[in-house]
Amino acid sequence: MNSFTRYGGIVASVVLIAFGIGAVVTGINGRSEVRSTLKGEQIVGTPDMANEIANKPVDTGAKAKLFAQGMRKHTLEATGNQLYSQMGQYLTTAGKPTSDVKAAAIDPNTSKPVSNDARNIWVTETALTTALNTSFFAESVAKFAIVMGIALLLTGIGFLVLLLRLPFVATGAVGGTRRRPEALKPPAPSAA
Repeated sequence: MNSFTRYGGIVASVVLIAFGIGAVVTGINGRSEVRSTLKGEQIVGTPDMANEIANKPVDTGAKAKLFAQGMRKHTLEATGNQLYSQMGQYLTTAGKPTSDVKAAAIDPNTSKPVSNDARNIWVTETALTTALNTSFFAESVAKFAIVMGIALLLTGIGFLVLLLRLPFVATGAVGGTRRRPEALKPPAPSAA
């Protein structure tokens, strides 16, 4: 093995180890950031949510996702199981939802059609659940970074050990004398 190959291999191994350490540190910091941010929001699950968060603080990405599912359930209950796209944009004079501007009641203060406030619940729900689901995603990415960092670290260490051990194996310095494989041994002289 020439010196360029050997030193190049050592540099590559050290780079893998450095990237591995960097990925693990980044993953740990990301996970910690998600959890401390969620704790700071002081979110507590309602009694009718999943058992993991019912009356408990939401302090992990997984719990944030469960809370988002609970919020969706609450929003469906508040809107009569109608999604945002299924609800009328305005209210009629009788208080019924409609998307027809001409049929909508007119607000005397603004002279504009009266908006359907129940439909606006979906806007708030979507914004909040998106943030909660982003917490779940961010924590998942952090876990992935930790796992990949460990894999890079182990790969770099493995290559480095292999690279530093090869010169000794090739010269026979490790494990006794160097032996020639059976296929390469000269044939035994015949007794003719």
